[in-house]
Amino acid sequence: MKLWVLLLALFPLNSVMSQVAHEHKHDRAIHFPDIPGYQTLTTDLHIHTVFSDGSVWPNIRVQEARRDSLDAISLTEHLEYQPRKDDLPHPDRNRSFEIAEKYARAHDLIIINGSEITRKMPPGHNNAIFIEDANKLLVEDSLEVFREAKRQGAFVFWNHPNWVSQTKDGMAKVTDFHDYLFKENLIHGIEVVNDVTYSDEALQIALNYNLTIMGTSDIHELVDWQFGVPEGGHRPVTLVFSKERTAEAIKEGLQNKRTVVWFDNTLIGREPWLIPLIKSSISVEKSHYQGAAAVLEVHLKNDSDVLYILSNESGFTLHNGPGVVQLHPNTTTKIEVKTLEQLDFVDLKFRVLNAITAPDKHPLVSIQVAVK
Repeated sequence: MKLWVLLLALFPLNSVMSQVAHEHKHDRAIHFPDIPGYQTLTTDLHIHTVFSDGSVWPNIRVQEARRDSLDAISLTEHLEYQPRKDDLPHPDRNRSFEIAEKYARAHDLIIINGSEITRKMPPGHNNAIFIEDANKLLVEDSLEVFREAKRQGAFVFWNHPNWVSQTKDGMAKVTDFHDYLFKENLIHGIEVVNDVTYSDEALQIALNYNLTIMGTSDIHELVDWQFGVPEGGHRPVTLVFSKERTAEAIKEGLQNKRTVVWFDNTLIGREPWLIPLIKSSISVEKSHYQGAAAVLEVHLKNDSDVLYILSNESGFTLHNGPGVVQLHPNTTTKIEVKTLEQLDFVDLKFRVLNAITAPDKHPLVSIQVAVK
């Protein structure tokens, strides 16, 4: 992310390109397009309520998710850590899920049963979701709890591996215990984003061990306060590319690593899923030459909530600004390309500076322009 932050400092991007039409004002509903062959489902799979160390009742998490237009959430209460048990004793660790699931029946929101396995490092904290019974995960042995999750068919991911309470330098590190859990297929994913933190090291671990790339809010207080939603911010989410809008299809998508994380206006994921998402977001609305001049006017529509920061690598220079383009969310932006002569077809190539496929690696996308 360092490169595009530097470029933002160098260029006042609000003056780089022309913002032709703003189709609707900002609202909090999170919007991303589908990609070829899959629905793009928005999920937050690490959430807390008063049934562990959160501050709200489960129905509030459902209401927040509905306002953010999420497709699925999981209320992953700590199994072993119950700081409110004197005021809210509950022997059934499934209770938070049951309340949320009942409340959500009247709404178009998928509730996934999950729990947070809360242990010292290693193995640290891990979420088991798509579980059958959280109570059966209350076992002392740190290996046996993962085996029980596997017996229940759970999808398990390593939470905040960069958490300074468990790794003082903020660096995610694979221990021998984690290596064993990965090899035994007892952990399937890893959070590269948790709350307001991002970890290059966790992303590299995901790539090295073929783990699903995850991003979550890990919300304890209110989503609006933590992520500045009224000021235009957004919670971190995992976009799952799913064959249909069901819990089973979301699980299948996670198992097959079809995810992209959206965090602080940055997309993080593997190229096979990240590039189709970007290309589905950006389309050519219209294009034409300005009279006899060899300056091509291209109107690019951004059908997503990302403010894309693009570095021009097309081999053509731009007429109405430097080589950095910003495409505002849900907006059409005009750029002017100097093609030296009038062409019938132009292949525009951009490095997406606020998208990451590996530490310090940003994807290159091609936008084909058929001149009309």
